[in-house]
Amino acid sequence: MTDTLRLTEALIARPSVTPSDAGCQALITERLAPLGFACETLVFGPSDVRVTNLWAKREGRAGTAGKLLVFAGHTDVVPTGPLERWLSDPFTPTHRDGLLHGRGAADMKSSIAAMVVAVQEFVAAHPDHRGSIAFLITSDEEGPALDGTVKVCEWLKARGERLDYCIVGEPTSVEQLGDMIKNGRRGSLSGRLTVKGIQGHIAYPHLARNPVHQAAPALAELAAIEWDRGNAYFPPTSWQISNLHAGTGATNVIPGELVIDFNFRYSTEATPDGLKARVHEVLDRHGLDYDLAWTLGGLPFLTEPGDLSEAVVSAIRTETGLTPELSTTGGTSDGRFIAQICPQVIEFGPRNATIHKINEGVEVAHLEPLKNIYRKTLEALIA
Repeated sequence: MTDTLRLTEALIARPSVTPSDAGCQALITERLAPLGFACETLVFGPSDVRVTNLWAKREGRAGTAGKLLVFAGHTDVVPTGPLERWLSDPFTPTHRDGLLHGRGAADMKSSIAAMVVAVQEFVAAHPDHRGSIAFLITSDEEGPALDGTVKVCEWLKARGERLDYCIVGEPTSVEQLGDMIKNGRRGSLSGRLTVKGIQGHIAYPHLARNPVHQAAPALAELAAIEWDRGNAYFPPTSWQISNLHAGTGATNVIPGELVIDFNFRYSTEATPDGLKARVHEVLDRHGLDYDLAWTLGGLPFLTEPGDLSEAVVSAIRTETGLTPELSTTGGTSDGRFIAQICPQVIEFGPRNATIHKINEGVEVAHLEPLKNIYRKTLEALIA
């Protein structure tokens, strides 16, 4: 059993359902503190839902102009879902068919374990390394993400901490380890639209006002809009309805209101204010009586090819023989917060085929190559 596998199993065994850390960060600290890392625990959030974060930093050689490389990740996991559908206990690390199964195995306790062991090996080989190394670990990524990485980034900015490179251990690989890294993510903007009508008897429509009928032309127009054409790094902005509700359940009542939840996944060609303005213009032009509440889930970020992506691509190629695709697809991640204080942010980790699923697992054979890729990246940038 390798050290990476051993640490991955130990992390999986801790039932850290968001926002609980369940002792994972203490386990990481036990590994990092003896290496000379200054480990700081940062606790944010209301008294009944406290979020634990870890900032751990090992300074580079004094008198050098070395840069700071940060490994970022989350110890919290999504809920297990129905336990009876798991073939083994989700918090008992279990080997089956070449995979290590358990909640968080791929998202993202294997990445964190590989990062920690990579740093242990790197420091042993380069105790006088030029650049600095840090870990930013949160237990609030799978939940609201209000008191995790975003708060740590605000804290780092307030005290003048400079970040140069960041690798987020999100599971980005698709078919094979190393076939994809993320060098950006789309932004997320959600809206809850309430269209007001007048409830009435369905046999007397002249005495009522049906908000579904009134809203339908506006919704059709919104669905047909080309918001932008994307660019070399991002697909076009997408607008999608996720939930729609109206009516009392009775078949003879015209509803009094229509509630619609929708979401933009938008590229760097769009802005939240611009998207909002275009939606309001359509709704106003159609003469709707409405309320619209907006929620900005995250800004888009992009790291154009540079030192960090080149180092990771080279490490992947050396370790696996693959040349990874640079991609901005998928959902949001904590990279959106880190990119506000760090000029180069990429995401790289194991295959994402089973994340958030029943019987989540990670290929055991991928753990050592993943660790080696992280270590080779350190060697390229800060040795």
